[in-house]
Amino acid sequence: MASSDIKSHAQSRFAQYAQGYVTASGFASGSDLDRLLELAQPQPHWHALDIATGGGHTALKFAPFVQHVVASDLTLPMLHAARQFITAQSATNLSFTAADAENLPFATAAFDLVTCRIAPHHFPDCFRFVQEAARVLKPGGRLLIEDQLVPEDDRAARYIDSFERLRDPSHHRIYAAYEWQGMFLDAGLEVLHTESISRSLGKLVTWAERQGCSPGTIERLHILLAQSPAAVREWLQPQAVASPDAAFSNHYIIIMGQKPLG
Repeated sequence: MASSDIKSHAQSRFAQYAQGYVTASGFASGSDLDRLLELAQPQPHWHALDIATGGGHTALKFAPFVQHVVASDLTLPMLHAARQFITAQSATNLSFTAADAENLPFATAAFDLVTCRIAPHHFPDCFRFVQEAARVLKPGGRLLIEDQLVPEDDRAARYIDSFERLRDPSHHRIYAAYEWQGMFLDAGLEVLHTESISRSLGKLVTWAERQGCSPGTIERLHILLAQSPAAVREWLQPQAVASPDAAFSNHYIIIMGQKPLG
């Protein structure tokens, strides 16, 4: 699928489920938001950019600690939902801009901090996104990303991608930790920190229905989980397989890089 088709597909799906991303507990809350704040160490004079803001939760989390946050998203209904949500919280130091993560409409060296949480697996060209994030950072600025993570075993990684794509066709690709580190280094960023976290996604049925999956698709997801290779089972840690209570976990990477001062 061409890059433009992937983006159009993602826009269509996220427009349809925009409000669900505002209220979904996996995005709206979680200790990972506190961890991102702890790692970034935001300063009161900073200008921050949150890419693919979704429901706006990361932008809102950082807003009290910086001078200004730009919340950006490719999908206008998603950006509208984020604006409504954030405005209701009485936050005043945020602005909202439609933006393609791979072609950011911002000046070079405009931000002290760029964040992106649980979104890059939708981007057709993730390295281009990292390059663009590095471009808009000021010297000494930080790029902080959280996204799904796959094991280094490529066959297991691509099986997980297929599982995710069946549930959400706008899914593109999840990367292993070494791939993220390579993208940061190739974009000229010093990797300051990486860590991984594991989170239960709850019941497979609930996870699938959040994306409007049909009963037939949900059945195929059950089959993929039940028949997954050993390396995939070890990663996803499935429970109650092939039952209505089937559940599994996901792994996420948090990676932070810094743009050189010179």
